Amino acid sequence: MKRILVVDDEEDILGLLSELLQRWGFEADTVTNGREALERFHGRDFDLVLTDLKMPDMDGLELLRRIREENPRVPVLMLTGFPTVDSAVQAIQEGAYDYLIKPINPEELRFRIQKALAQSEQMRSLGFLKGLNWALLISIPVWLLLGILLAKTLR
Repeated sequence: MKRILVVDDEEDILGLLSELLQRWGFEADTVTNGREALERFHGRDFDLVLTDLKMPDMDGLELLRRIREENPRVPVLMLTGFPTVDSAVQAIQEGAYDYLIKPINPEELRFRIQKALAQSEQMRSLGFLKGLNWALLISIPVWLLLGILLAKTLR
């Protein structure tokens, strides 16, 4: 089950998002501010973060920066009820996977979440395959040397 951290200072939106995510088969962990989100993020392994842009104390962009520093592989989707071109550009430049405008169409949200999780999974698989390729490249000379030594001892 994929774990999603949901961050929004509006309790009713948190409840709605949590209910939707659980209905879709995700585990939703909700918090009401950026500081609490960071504390929760430090202690757990999340597959995705869904955060509001405008929040008191720590906004979504600062939260995004902090999450990217700690784990750049976790996709972050930004939500906002106050969209501007500047905030959208800044969020994407800072590493947000996507930028969604409230009120959110549930099916659009579900599609974006699934797409972000699929891409994240592909990146993890690609990292594993790259590591496997390096291991094979390194092991070939070792096996070649062992084969030569074995051949010489058998003569």
